[in-house]
Amino acid sequence: MSGVDDDRRVWMLNQMLRVREFEERVKRTFTEHPGVIRGHTHLADGAEASIVGSLAAIGDGDQLMATYRCHGYPIVLGTDPRLIMAEIYGRKTGLCQGYGGSMHLADPSRGFLGTSGIVAQNIPQATGVAYAAQVRGAGQVVLCFFGDGASKQGAFHESLNIASLWKLPIVYVMENNNYNVVTRSDQEDANAAAGEPLSIKATAYSMPGVTVDGGDPIAVHDTVAEAVARARGGGGPTLVESKVYRLSAHGNIIAPPGVPLHFPEHEAVVVFGAVEEYEAAKRGDPIPRFRGALVTGGVLTAAEADDLANVVRDEMAAAVEFGLESPLPEPEEALAYAEAS
Repeated sequence: MSGVDDDRRVWMLNQMLRVREFEERVKRTFTEHPGVIRGHTHLADGAEASIVGSLAAIGDGDQLMATYRCHGYPIVLGTDPRLIMAEIYGRKTGLCQGYGGSMHLADPSRGFLGTSGIVAQNIPQATGVAYAAQVRGAGQVVLCFFGDGASKQGAFHESLNIASLWKLPIVYVMENNNYNVVTRSDQEDANAAAGEPLSIKATAYSMPGVTVDGGDPIAVHDTVAEAVARARGGGGPTLVESKVYRLSAHGNIIAPPGVPLHFPEHEAVVVFGAVEEYEAAKRGDPIPRFRGALVTGGVLTAAEADDLANVVRDEMAAAVEFGLESPLPEPEEALAYAEAS
């Protein structure tokens, strides 16, 4: 039986709604405000339950690092979504003053230490953060989020090996969406091809490995909370495979200025022709699924759930307006943090 009380469940639904609405606004920007977002932007729609359930399991002072699908984590941690949207729009008022963009968000004041556009780069970095936490001895735990594709990189294996050897206070959360750009996991992962859960990779490094339904925020919370407690108590790392389904394509089309940008159809449809797979994933969308569970369970009424969604829509509309109204950096500011050699 989960220890998540009703108030916390409502909070979790609200955070899931906030993350989804924020990313829907990012996606709509490409058509409603052409040219505002340049470069690559990646969405994590479908992974909201995994993000929120995981972050609900940590405490004050804990830290995390994530991948380039990073918008949701700082939102849940309490970062002002206006600052995140302004950052994605490349504005001076952005979270990183417009220098980072969509793939390089950071808010260290809230324990969100940053992200990377390089697959698996954050895994050794987060492992180093966990080593620093162990040295400080203040009981901090680190969460490291990455995709299934990153588990094929050498950095993944080296990091899990040393983390297990030194019993570092870290939880590795692999958010497995079954696609690596336009390649299915079972086309390039030996464990997936054999029909095994990817959490089995933990066996090689003598740490627990567990697979959880990433569409169920309570199941994710309980799984990650157990791993966090183990790490905090000196028991070392855990590998959690959180199985999700990304509902948008890998990322938007990138093109030179003047060429319209957009999100194409999901690769399940355009590459594999798996229309029913994709439609089934949409029917299993974790947000209406969790909303339905709370309403039928009497945790909140349908009207109260609708009110939450309305407030969230207003909040994220305001984030878009803030971003659009914010100034762009002056050209000479591009060298502000560059040192002459």
